[in-house]
Amino acid sequence: MVARLVIAAPSSGAGKTTVATGLMAAFAGRGLAVSPHKVGPDYIDPGYHALATGRPGRNLDAYMCGTGLIAPLFLHGARGCDLAVVEGVMGLYDGAADQGELASTAQVAKLLKAPVVLVVDASSQSRSVAALVHGFASWDPEVRIGGVILNKVATDRHEHLLREALGESGVPVLGVLRRAPAVATPSRHLGLVPVAERQAQAVAAVAAQAEQVRRGCDLDALLALARSAPPLDAEPWVPEVGERLRAGGSVVPTKQPVVAVAGGAAFTFSYAEHTELLRAAGAEVVTFDPLRDEALPEGTRGLVIGGGFPEMYGAELSANEPLRKAVAELAASGAPVAAECAGLLYLARSLDGTPMCGVLDADARMSERLTLGYRDAVAVSDSVLAPAGARMRGHEFHRTVIEPGAGPLAAWGLRQPERRVEGFVQGGVHASYVHTHWAGSPEVAARFVGHCA
Repeated sequence: MVARLVIAAPSSGAGKTTVATGLMAAFAGRGLAVSPHKVGPDYIDPGYHALATGRPGRNLDAYMCGTGLIAPLFLHGARGCDLAVVEGVMGLYDGAADQGELASTAQVAKLLKAPVVLVVDASSQSRSVAALVHGFASWDPEVRIGGVILNKVATDRHEHLLREALGESGVPVLGVLRRAPAVATPSRHLGLVPVAERQAQAVAAVAAQAEQVRRGCDLDALLALARSAPPLDAEPWVPEVGERLRAGGSVVPTKQPVVAVAGGAAFTFSYAEHTELLRAAGAEVVTFDPLRDEALPEGTRGLVIGGGFPEMYGAELSANEPLRKAVAELAASGAPVAAECAGLLYLARSLDGTPMCGVLDADARMSERLTLGYRDAVAVSDSVLAPAGARMRGHEFHRTVIEPGAGPLAAWGLRQPERRVEGFVQGGVHASYVHTHWAGSPEVAARFVGHCA
């Protein structure tokens, strides 16, 4: 039994992240062990959640992992915790394009049998708030909206009007938050600035969010609502890949191969389950920072470079010539290298004219166009991650382009929004813009570690 709340909103921009993070920090400040979760593929918000709770922020993505894994992944992350807070994505009922409720906050709330707290931006309304809340509460009878937190409330008079309007809605007001510049988190082209890039300021912002929530929300009522959630009929997910490793015919490691995983401010996008699966497959996982470390970890047999913001650190990454050379030499040796999005850019010949590792015969640059959306992918070529023909689901999110967009051996064939091939398979290298969540396909980790062995 895990007490739990889903923090949702009618639309993006209402203040979900501020409220969810503030609640996490406020309850953690009371001495509760709080498990933080985020609906969807977002990497940045979980960094703030981790700061608020001291536990890894974990994603619950029904598109990439499947609906059947939502409750098990949730229970895995929440093991041993007193309370779980799940931040939603976009508007409550918004999900994958043309897929109905799939991957929406509403669907995840139903899969978790969790009460929903609706965060409403009340800055430009008074009595209309009751109609809005009534509509959201009645749209899907299976979604239980247990309360409302009114955000960006201007004055005591404004609060009185809002409370009066909501008095007949049947949905209790569990919090009222005033406008507070101290709780704001700066954004740029792909959302919030990650914690790793503004550690001290992020700590201060989370503390301010917790204080705002403590002052403006009924924490006792919110905790009681969380505890009203019924038990889940599911078992916690376990990062096991042994059977898949043997079934796939991969080499079973007799000695732990070292898998180096890029981290630091330039490579902040990763799912906690990836590291857990690599270890379960027999790897010794060592994190390194391409901005600071001039060599790969000793004994590196495989390399994982996830997403992030290399475009913000192009000069520093390029200046670390010893590491760029080490990465190129590792790739040239045929060792397994898995690179997603930012990792793809780092392996390119150049990024905005600045030299990168030169593993790929391609050049990357910033673009005005935002590429965003879920992807159905099929492996075009045999690689260290998947055999040709294997199907996976992923997500693209970037404002860069790479030319050419695919190598002689492409990584993935994509079906939407238009049919195309993308990415590079070159020796042991698999490099692509598509982010994947390995919990949905744990054989990926097994195959990768098997190639490392």
